[in-house]
Amino acid sequence: MSNNTFVSVSLVLSAYFIVCFCLFFPQSTTALHGGGSVVPGKHGTVVTLDQRRVVVSTEFGEISTVKVSDGKEGFYDLQFITMEPNSLFVPVHLHSDMVFYVNSGNGTLSWVDLGKEKGKLRQVELRTGDVYRLPTGSFFYMQSNLESDRRKFRINAIFFDSREEIRDGSSFGAYSSLADLLLGFDDKVLQASLNVDEVVIQELRSGGPQQMIVHGVSKAKELFEVHYRNMRAFLGLIDDNGMIEVNKNKKGKAFNILEAKHDFENCNGWSLVVTSKQMDALRDSDFGIFMVNLTKGAMMGPHWNPLTAEIAVALSGRGMVHVVCPSTLDEAECKNSSVRVEEGDVFVVPRYHPMAQISFNNGSFVFMGFTTTQKNNHPQYLVGSASVFQVLDKRVLAASLGVSNTTMDELLSAQNEAIILECTSCAEEEERLMEEEIQRQKEEEAREREEEERKKEEEEEAKRQEEEARREEEEARKREEEEAAAKREEEEARKREEEEARKREEEEAKREQKAKRRQEEEEEAAREQEEARKREEEEAARREQEEQEAKRRHEEEEAAQEQEEEAERRWQEEEESARQKREQEEAAGRQQEEEEEAVKKREQEDAARRQQEEEAAAREQKQQEEAARQQEEAMRRQQEEAARQQEAAMRRQQEEEASRQQEEAMRRQQEEAASRQQEEASARQQEEAMRRKREEEASRQQEEEARGREEEQVTPWGGGGSGSGSGGSGHQAQGEGEAASMKEEEMAHRAREADQAASRRREPGGGIKTEIATPQSMQASKVE
Repeated sequence: MSNNTFVSVSLVLSAYFIVCFCLFFPQSTTALHGGGSVVPGKHGTVVTLDQRRVVVSTEFGEISTVKVSDGKEGFYDLQFITMEPNSLFVPVHLHSDMVFYVNSGNGTLSWVDLGKEKGKLRQVELRTGDVYRLPTGSFFYMQSNLESDRRKFRINAIFFDSREEIRDGSSFGAYSSLADLLLGFDDKVLQASLNVDEVVIQELRSGGPQQMIVHGVSKAKELFEVHYRNMRAFLGLIDDNGMIEVNKNKKGKAFNILEAKHDFENCNGWSLVVTSKQMDALRDSDFGIFMVNLTKGAMMGPHWNPLTAEIAVALSGRGMVHVVCPSTLDEAECKNSSVRVEEGDVFVVPRYHPMAQISFNNGSFVFMGFTTTQKNNHPQYLVGSASVFQVLDKRVLAASLGVSNTTMDELLSAQNEAIILECTSCAEEEERLMEEEIQRQKEEEAREREEEERKKEEEEEAKRQEEEARREEEEARKREEEEAAAKREEEEARKREEEEARKREEEEAKREQKAKRRQEEEEEAAREQEEARKREEEEAARREQEEQEAKRRHEEEEAAQEQEEEAERRWQEEEESARQKREQEEAAGRQQEEEEEAVKKREQEDAARRQQEEEAAAREQKQQEEAARQQEEAMRRQQEEAARQQEAAMRRQQEEEASRQQEEAMRRQQEEAASRQQEEASARQQEEAMRRKREEEASRQQEEEARGREEEQVTPWGGGGSGSGSGGSGHQAQGEGEAASMKEEEMAHRAREADQAASRRREPGGGIKTEIATPQSMQASKVE
C-alpha cells in the first residue's frame, strides 16, 4: 500500500475511532488543564501531600497534580491518579509523553498509537511496581480490577510541559477528552465529516457530562472490540481469524521495577535505574525512572547528577534530604538546605546540586522518581570507594581543601563502603538542625516583622505629625484667610460708608441745588409779581391820567380810543413776548439743570473711575509693600545671618585672642622665670665677686698694715718724723677703708636697684629688662 493510501486510512481510522469512543462515553469531562502555579526546582524544592492541587474528585477516584520545574528550561506536570476497584478512567488524547509508575493495585491499560502499526489496539495488564510509557498523540483509557482485597489502583505519572506554554499561560493540559475534540464542531460539520445521519449526531450530544473517573463498565471491552473489528473490516485490515490482535510482543509489556535486579545493594539498602536499555518503551523518551530503598539509619551518599534533575516521590517511610548549592556566588538565589520528606511528598533536586537522602533510625525510607534525560547520566559520588576523588591526585585535593596529605589520605581511605552508607542518627541530627534553622528563621522573621511594625509606627507617627503640622498650617492659613476676609469686609464696610457718605453728600448737594432752584424760582416769581405790581401801578397811573385827561380829550375820544386799542394790542404783544421770554428762560433753566445733571453724572463716573484706579493703585501699592516687606524680611534674615556669622567670627577671634593671650602669659611667665633665674645667678655672682673683693681688700689692708708696722720698726728716726710718717700711713689706710666702704655701698645700692627692677618686671604689664653683672660693669664699679 502506498504512503498516500496509508495516510488516508489513518485519517478515516482516527475519525471512526473517535466516533466509537464518543458513542460509548458521551460528554466526558474537559481536558485536565494543569492550572496552578509552577513550583520552581531550586536547591531542594518540596511539595507536601496536602499541597497537591485536586483537579478531579468523584466517588470512584481522584486526580491531583503538581507542576514543578527542574531549575533550568524544563517544566513538568506530575499527576497522581487514584481509582477505586472496578473504576474506569475514560478515554483521553495525550498532548505529551506520559511515563508512569503503578504504586498499588491492578488494572488494564488500553491504548492506540494512530501513527504506528496502523492504529493497532494495545492492551497492557498493570500491577504494583510496573513502569510504562505512552507516546504523544496516543488515545488511552484504564480500568481498575476488582480485587479481593479491594486495593486502590494508584498511578504516579509525569508529563512534559513546554517552556513556552508555561510562560504564555496557554497550556492545553496533559490530555483532552474525546468530547472536547469532536463535539466542538457544529452539527452540519460533524454530519458531513463523519458521513452519518443526524440521529447519530443528536445521540452524541444527548449524553450528559461525565467525570474523568466513572464506575467500571463490564461490557466496555466487548463493545470496544466490536467497533474496532468493524472499523478494521471497513478498512480491509481484518486479521485472518477476524479477532483483535492484542499486543503479544514482550517488548510492549510493562517493566516491573520491584522484580528487577538491583543496580546496587548492600545491607544499608538498594537502588535501581530504569532506562531504554531495560525498557523498550522508553527508547524515544527523555524520561528515566529510579527507585531507592534505604534501611534504618542509612544514607544515599553525597552525589550529584551532571546531566539530569531528579523529581522524586516518597513512597513509604520518611527521611531527610540535604541539598548543597554548587556555588555560593549568590546566596539569595541558592542556599544549602535540609528538608524532611514524608510519604506522598514530592521533592526536586536540580542538576549539579550535591545531595544526600537519609533515613531515620526508626524506619526505612523508600522513594521513586523520574530523571529528565537518559543521555549517559552517571551520578558522581563525593565519598566512599566509588568517589570521584579517588581518581584525582591526592596532593591536588589536599591543596584545594587546605589540608595536609596525611589528612587527605585518611579522608579517602577511611570509608570502604560505596553509594549507600550507614548513617545512624544522621537524619535525626539533620532534623534537629533544620528545626533550629526554622526556629531561627521564625525569630528572624519575627524580628523583621517587629522592625517593620516599628518602622510602620514611626512612619505613621511621622505621618501623624506631618498631618498635624499640615492641619496647623491649614488652620493658620484659614485664620489668615479669615483675617484677610475680615480686613476685606472692613475695607468694604469702609468703602460702603464712604460711598454712603458720598451719596449723602450728593443728595445734600442735590437738595441744596433744588433749594437754590426753588429760591431762584421764588425770586423769579417775586420779580414777576413786582413787575406785575409795577405794571398795575403804571396802569393805575395811566388810567388816572386818562381820567384826568378824559375831559380834555373828550373830543378826541375816538382817536384816543384807537390809540388805546393800539396801546392795548402792543401791551398784549409785550405780554406775549414776556411770556415767551419767560418760557424760554424756563426751558434754558431746565436745559441748564439737565446739563448740570449730566455734568454731575460724568463727575460721578469720573469719581467712580478714579476710585477704581485708586483701589487698583492701592492694591498695587499693597502688593509692592508686601514685596518690599518680603524683601526687607529676606534682607533682615540675611543681616541676621551675617550678624550671626560676624558674631561667630568675633567669638572665634576672641577665643583665638584669649588663647593667644594665655600663650603670651605663659611665655612671659617662662621668660620671667628664666630672667629671675638669670638675675639670681647674676646676684650670686656679684655677691661672690664682692666677697672676694672684700677679702682681697682686707688681705691687702692687712698686708699694708703689716708693711707699715715693719717700716715703723725699721725706720731709724723717730719723734716727729716717725709720728708724721705713722700719721700719714694711718690717713692713707683710713682713706682706703672709706673708699672700700663706698664701693660696697655702691654695689649694694645697685643690687637693690636690680631687685626692684625684677620686682617691677614681675608685675602685670611690666616689661622685661634684665641687667647682668658682667666683668666690664664690675671693672667700671671699681673705677668709680
